[in-house]
Amino acid sequence: MSTHSTTHTPTHATHSARVTGPVPYITSDGKASHIPMGPCLLEQAGHDRVDIVWGATGQNSACLPVERVKNAASLGHLVLLD
Repeated sequence: MSTHSTTHTPTHATHSARVTGPVPYITSDGKASHIPMGPCLLEQAGHDRVDIVWGATGQNSACLPVERVKNAASLGHLVLLD
């Protein structure tokens, strides 16, 4: 008799988006800044955080609360493309 165990692995969806207005974040040195306007990727980072990745080679990122991302989207400052 064999037994199988199933481990649930959370899925991480990645979405293309565009920053069209101010989306604030705190830099690694604690300073307030804005994600630059232009293309970016959104990746779910747990149930309450989203990583926003930008730059020609994806060299920049900020981890924001889901609510802040939803707020930026509702204001038209972050547009999901897919």
